[in-house]
Amino acid sequence: MTIRSRGQPRPSIVVTSEDHSRLRRIAEGGINTMPDLSAELSLELDRARILLEGRTSPRHVRIGSRVRFRDETTRKESDVQVVWPEDADIATGKISVVTPIGVALIGMEVTRSIEWVTRSGEVKRLTVVQVGSPADTPPSRASVDNANAANTAYPA
Repeated sequence: MTIRSRGQPRPSIVVTSEDHSRLRRIAEGGINTMPDLSAELSLELDRARILLEGRTSPRHVRIGSRVRFRDETTRKESDVQVVWPEDADIATGKISVVTPIGVALIGMEVTRSIEWVTRSGEVKRLTVVQVGSPADTPPSRASVDNANAANTAYPA
């Protein structure tokens, strides 16, 4: 998987400091098992503008965001939620950030487009149409497990 730009600079991306830290660990940990994807994720993280802890941008895709994007080849729009790998469930539209489409979407701003190469080698161009806040997103399984392990109540 490679993100391409056909001579144009890649669109700027913005990630939260919390997402950046965990994504960096995932990229470094996957270098032997998924080298291409890990390398691409690392490149994206290297060029990202990192928001201060506690800050977010409602116009940028982050973990938990509900995203509508358009495949510019087919003009088909899709709705997904970008989640951590342990929360992925394609049947419910939850895609892992550690997939080609997840890496392409993370940090993207509404109305921005990016080209990327799928696992099958096909070049796609997608445009982010809408980003929904993850505020209504349930906590990740890992967060719930950690809360339960600490014997604390998780806020509803």
